[in-house]
Amino acid sequence: MMAAPPEVLPHVDAVQAALEAADLTVFLGGTPTTAGWTPPDKYAVLYPEPGEAVRDSLADTRADFMTTFQVTCVGGSMERALWVADRVRQALSGPLSVEGRSAWRPEDLGGPPVQRDDDTTPPAWFVPVQYRIKSLPA
Repeated sequence: MMAAPPEVLPHVDAVQAALEAADLTVFLGGTPTTAGWTPPDKYAVLYPEPGEAVRDSLADTRADFMTTFQVTCVGGSMERALWVADRVRQALSGPLSVEGRSAWRPEDLGGPPVQRDDDTTPPAWFVPVQYRIKSLPA
């Protein structure tokens, strides 16, 4: 029997759940744009990509899954942005729980130095950190 192709959304949900379990406020794909919205003092923004179904045998069964994603760690100070980055790293230090899949531990791919965003009021500091995840059918 051929395994179903892997889906990206359960993996995104697993990453978001791991981050929220670490007591982080997490936004998916950006922050709210509602007029009058005030950002919290520290938060994470998850930017997933669709990933790819990877061939797991010469039979060309594409049941393995691999993707990268970015977590932008934001804070009201450089220290708060780095605090978020530390919490993200801790939250993603073990395998993810994806139903019907065996997930590897996320691979930390690092990111650039912390930057200040003066286009926000008040200014915010941010650092994007990238991760790679892989999973196989359970």
